[in-house]
Amino acid sequence: MIKYDFTKLKDVLEQKGYIVSEFENKELASAYMNMKIDGKTVGLGGSVTLYQMNLFDSLSEHNIVYWHDERPSDMSVMETRTAASRAEIYISSVNAIAETGEIVNIDNTGNRVAAISYGPAKIYLVVGTNKVTENLEDAIYRARNVAAPLNAMRLKKKTPCAIKGDKCYDCKSPERICRNLSVLWDKPTGAEYEVIFIHEELGY
Repeated sequence: MIKYDFTKLKDVLEQKGYIVSEFENKELASAYMNMKIDGKTVGLGGSVTLYQMNLFDSLSEHNIVYWHDERPSDMSVMETRTAASRAEIYISSVNAIAETGEIVNIDNTGNRVAAISYGPAKIYLVVGTNKVTENLEDAIYRARNVAAPLNAMRLKKKTPCAIKGDKCYDCKSPERICRNLSVLWDKPTGAEYEVIFIHEELGY
């Protein structure tokens, strides 16, 4: 298997103002984030990648962590999402990232793309090798026709894309999950952003 070279993309992102860290595997990345994040309120976006990294369990040992996939019994899903978006630190994977530096996410409720864009003082964006595309057009295509259908399948949604997990059908289903598209052209102002590169295929 050929190892992806993040050098060019790292340079592009650093020029845009992002902090960039790179790790050989998810275990090392998780250990780094556990070292950096301590005694904080932390919000997690819906993400298979973060689940694969076991971040909720590990960070919860020494932080207050809000994640609607592991919500407290006394909080609703929406209350948990709101608490996550107001945390000091927010962590999310990405649906796609272009080698030209644009970061793309598609969302349903909008809590994840909103928190990535504004609110927390520090945002971590986790990127596996499978999320990298050549340009913005390909990044949007990947988010829409790869990540969203696979997530719809995982969530057992009643949508055309969930039947095969093959592409977006631009459906009118009430269970459609691709309702918000976010493109970070550059690093938003007002917060610190760190991109975590991992030399593994993670999530969708």
